[in-house]
Amino acid sequence: MPQIWMTYDELATLSDCTPAEARMRAIHLSLDRRKSRDGATRVKLDLALTAKFFASVRDADFDLDSAIGALRATHRQMAELLTPNEFLSRRGSA
Repeated sequence: MPQIWMTYDELATLSDCTPAEARMRAIHLSLDRRKSRDGATRVKLDLALTAKFFASVRDADFDLDSAIGALRATHRQMAELLTPNEFLSRRGSA
């Protein structure tokens, strides 16, 4: 099982509560807590919270296939703007 670490704000969003309540919940559940290099305290999710996190990601409303298609279309458009022959001729004249 992967380790997922969240700030109190992130945990509050996941748990639908305030950051202070998320902190108290982390203490009550004896979750591992560490101060990160950025100064924020992060808690390691237990199995139940990890499952809840994965469920929330699965249910997220975003279309990965469309995003990949849009990136490929943009790549094709950019490739058409500058073919290898044009690149070499521009490079030689510079």
